[in-house]
Amino acid sequence: MPFVDSHCHLDDRQYAGDRPAVIERAFAAGLQYMLAIGTGEGPPDMEAALRIADKHAGIFATVGVHPNDAGKITDGTLSHVEELLQHPKVVALGEIGLDYHWDTPKEIQLPLFRDQLALAAKAKKPVIIHTRDAWEDTIAVLRSEWVGNGLPCVMHCFTGNVEQAEECLTLGFYLAFGGVATFPKASEIREAARITPSDRLLLETDAPYLAPVPYRGKRNEPAYLVHTAQVLAEVRNCTPEELGSQTTSTFERILLPNGH
Repeated sequence: MPFVDSHCHLDDRQYAGDRPAVIERAFAAGLQYMLAIGTGEGPPDMEAALRIADKHAGIFATVGVHPNDAGKITDGTLSHVEELLQHPKVVALGEIGLDYHWDTPKEIQLPLFRDQLALAAKAKKPVIIHTRDAWEDTIAVLRSEWVGNGLPCVMHCFTGNVEQAEECLTLGFYLAFGGVATFPKASEIREAARITPSDRLLLETDAPYLAPVPYRGKRNEPAYLVHTAQVLAEVRNCTPEELGSQTTSTFERILLPNGH
């Protein structure tokens, strides 16, 4: 059955010892595509995911500066991101957004977020959004800087409530659900996944983080996406095969517009 991991960190150092095997297991588990997120460890290296995507037909990449790396940007960082957005294997800008959980000042996160949204709009590329403890500011920036341009916006690792899901859906966004949706106490996230239209839903792992049950607490990898798919298929009253087909189709439509 075809599946897509729409968000994984294949460059992460946790895979240093067995990255080729991790990728092989993912394809063997039924994944048709993986989207390798290119924020890496932050500037100056903007090509962490692209180096991997270039070696595999089914792997695509993003580029971008994570909000927690806002303090690492230099005068040339954003021009380099803009340049990399033209690479045929780079299909989106991300993950970008706001993260108030840690200690990166919002005063440097906010302008970086707006600047990267402008780069994506100019390049006509979708954006992958990270938000943590910053919901209201994230939505406010997206409303003013992104909504209405006709380009896709993916809310990565959606862990909000139904009201927040409906807010995103009303704005035309896509919701990507990962392993957290399999956790026993995540009933609100599962309900958000249940009400999301099939053409606005994506699956992801955020590997090597946030492994689904039964691997919770262990290193995650893209092959484990099937466990999240099984849980969400049950919630949505469909088969895993149907969910896989639907989410693959959505991924191809919004992130592979050139028919890769």
